[in-house]
Amino acid sequence: MTLGRENLNSIKSGLIKHDSAFVQNTYLKSFVPEEYYLVSEWADKYRLLSGKSSAEPGLWKTSRTPYLKEIMDQLSTSSPTQRIVFMKGAQIGGTEAGNNWIGYIIHIAPGPMMEVSPTVDLVKRNSKQRIDPLLLDVPELLERVRPARERDSGNTILSKDFQGGVLIMTGANSAAGLRSMPARYLFMDEIDAYPGDVGNEGDPILLAERRSATFRHRRKIFMVSTPTIKGISRVQREFEKSDQRYFFVPCTKCDHFQPLQFTQLRWPEGSPQEAQYACTECGHLMHNSDKTQMLAKGEWRATATSADGTVGFHLSSLYSPVGWFSWSDATVLFEEAKRNPELMKGFVNTVLGEPFEESSEAPEWQRLYERRENFSQSVVPKDGLFLTAGVDVQKDRLECEVVAWGRGKESWSVDYIIIDGDTARPETWQRLDSEVLQKDWPHESGHSMPIRVMAVDFGYATQDVYAFVKNHPQAVWGGSGARASQPRTAVAVKG
Repeated sequence: MTLGRENLNSIKSGLIKHDSAFVQNTYLKSFVPEEYYLVSEWADKYRLLSGKSSAEPGLWKTSRTPYLKEIMDQLSTSSPTQRIVFMKGAQIGGTEAGNNWIGYIIHIAPGPMMEVSPTVDLVKRNSKQRIDPLLLDVPELLERVRPARERDSGNTILSKDFQGGVLIMTGANSAAGLRSMPARYLFMDEIDAYPGDVGNEGDPILLAERRSATFRHRRKIFMVSTPTIKGISRVQREFEKSDQRYFFVPCTKCDHFQPLQFTQLRWPEGSPQEAQYACTECGHLMHNSDKTQMLAKGEWRATATSADGTVGFHLSSLYSPVGWFSWSDATVLFEEAKRNPELMKGFVNTVLGEPFEESSEAPEWQRLYERRENFSQSVVPKDGLFLTAGVDVQKDRLECEVVAWGRGKESWSVDYIIIDGDTARPETWQRLDSEVLQKDWPHESGHSMPIRVMAVDFGYATQDVYAFVKNHPQAVWGGSGARASQPRTAVAVKG
């Protein structure tokens, strides 16, 4: 059969019209925005909990843990918040909230992501028990991450390649892992279990955060942990720099909103399993079964102002949903800790979600008071022979104490100076130089005295400390994490 010229032209014309319609439709589709979700909405629609890692397998329901909704939604790309801190007790679903975020990133907002656990061994265990089931049980994720058995799938224990991004999982004890790649999304789990220094390169949190520097205005950093010791707890430090949000729930009788506090639990002596919660306003006693109603109406309230916009959440295990961890469980553990003080730290950390304050014998205040001396601030006492300075480095400031030393190792605190500013910026260090190190301090004798040696803690912003010490030979780097074998050759005497 032979096609005539007219028929051939007609077919060509039809194909051209079809192609132009296809191109036009494709072009118009490019203006249609992607389906919009908050992390909590994504979890409610897509997340399936595996029996391998959950006591309640099946569809995820944010209504089961209402307090996690705002935390997860702060992790959504529509939220302007960049740093989210979650200081918590046990058995409240914190890690699963982070896993929901991972699923949301892979499906809705792909990009480079890093998850940091305390050790590489824990990373491997978490990958097998939590991440792999997450990917396998959610079809929308499975189609974006190729099975590990396929050749060149990019799916390994420590790395999951997906369309538009990659999930790298590493341990805080691996300096190489923390340097592996830039990351727009950073999930740091159980940060209080991280080592103080990794590979002599400094604090692992600082090393990990610097991976997100290139995404400064689009990054998301999520830090989660049960706290440990007061004063050295990382999550406590980060939470105290945040807006410090607590979950307020209403009394079932008077509707007064309050954060749950262990001191409000009441139980008959010898019967902690009968614990009830007393309202701080009307004293009404509530049963553990009332918790479902209370949580459903609860709301997060900020109690402070954050200088850098960090949003912080604190939650004790008293909020754990009915069927997970009850108020009577908490009081039973408390009674056991009273009988065995060695258990009290675990109770405070894992149940109250608070840092534990180590007890120590304090000197008699009267003897110290009798030894008091009167001397002017910022003036070196007459017996002071030379000055030293110690500098503590934080993310948003430098804190410096100037100390005068005399015979017999007697010392006086001459001044305490706080230099506010981002310690990643050189101008903050320039102020330390001009306002402290290069300053001469008046002596009671009428003369003046320079700082001879300045010690700078390198536990935070290690590279910045190195740079400052290198350019100022009268400074010496040091810190509690330093090993005895590390050199101290940067010392020099001023003047």
